Amino acid sequence: MELDRMLLGVLESLKSTSVDIEAAAVLSVDGLTMASILPSDLNEDHVGAMGAAMLSLGERTAQELQRGSLEQVLIKGQKGYVIMTSAGEETVLAVLAKSSAKLGLIFFDIKRAAKELVKILD
Repeated sequence: MELDRMLLGVLESLKSTSVDIEAAAVLSVDGLTMASILPSDLNEDHVGAMGAAMLSLGERTAQELQRGSLEQVLIKGQKGYVIMTSAGEETVLAVLAKSSAKLGLIFFDIKRAAKELVKILD
């Protein structure tokens, strides 16, 4: 219970740093949602499963194209971004951001939040 509150605290802090961050979730690499602040129309289980699939594909692509270890997956759609960043060996931070987001600032905030998650989960 305490871990859940701590993870949610990091997510809420991240979301409060920018009006461009619409949602965030902490996912295990096997697709389980550990904590999330998602809109009611998004299913936690689907977000976790899609995150795991994208990470697996990203890791394979990075290896096959000799880009080293995967650090981040970025997806841009008409309505915004999905950004997934490693938060330790077994955990990923997924963020949904508006299409108007200033990505440099969002990346900075995501990196800070990922470091906080690593401290909590270690």
